[in-house]
Amino acid sequence: MNREDRTVAAAVRRELPAIAQAVDAIVGAIENGGRLFYVGAGSSGRMGVLDAAEIAPTFGTSPGLVRALIAGGRRAVTSAVEGAEDSVRNGEEDLREQRFGGRDIIVGIAASGTTPYVLGALQYARKKKATVIALTSNRRMPITRLADIVIAPEVGPEVVTGSTRLKAGTSQKLVLNMLSTAAMVRLGHVYENLMIDAVLTNKKLEDRALRILVAASGKSMSAGRRALRQAGHDIRVALVILKRGISAVAARKLVAAAHGNLRAALGESRHG
Repeated sequence: MNREDRTVAAAVRRELPAIAQAVDAIVGAIENGGRLFYVGAGSSGRMGVLDAAEIAPTFGTSPGLVRALIAGGRRAVTSAVEGAEDSVRNGEEDLREQRFGGRDIIVGIAASGTTPYVLGALQYARKKKATVIALTSNRRMPITRLADIVIAPEVGPEVVTGSTRLKAGTSQKLVLNMLSTAAMVRLGHVYENLMIDAVLTNKKLEDRALRILVAASGKSMSAGRRALRQAGHDIRVALVILKRGISAVAARKLVAAAHGNLRAALGESRHG
């Protein structure tokens, strides 16, 4: 299995131009007020659910910005729901219930490229004139004919024949990581390589925020702790306090005036 897994990264590497194109499309859609949807069934659907669940706490976005639909609904996340993926109509109806529109963007995830639930969702997305991205392991399948952008890491036969949770699932995880993370970086939710919009919901994350502030500002732990407290645990505001040597009130005004653009609030150029 380990020997076979080593081939996955190479397969994903061959898809980097398509992945970059998809990131551009996702950023454009979100900047235009749209949302990012993942849709899949079984293992593929669970990969989408996993990635979508991590976005809001990692990057401080609204919970509804990245959404995942899985055939069979919430129960299918932890249990097999037999036959759920076989309905084209359910894919369309689930997307309709989300009020999916032309400004939104969708990633259909299907290793086989033939999953009816996913095809139904993508057909509906095309009717709405939304951008459609296909993530599959076979570019010669129906899903690719519905897509504007095709990402198809061809990982070859699985160690256990037909078990797409193995190499195909690993390739999906790698691609989804790239799509969401690169898009969030482009949208300004990362400073250098630091998570400046993480939601501080526990002690571990508060400690991480403090380390981020110290690394980004070069200040002491005590200064970082004080700034984080003054900022109401807003990492962006705390970093402006530290780097510009100003009060929390002034820092909040700068961040608001910059519409959340941290580099602008810090008085730095994009590449500074």
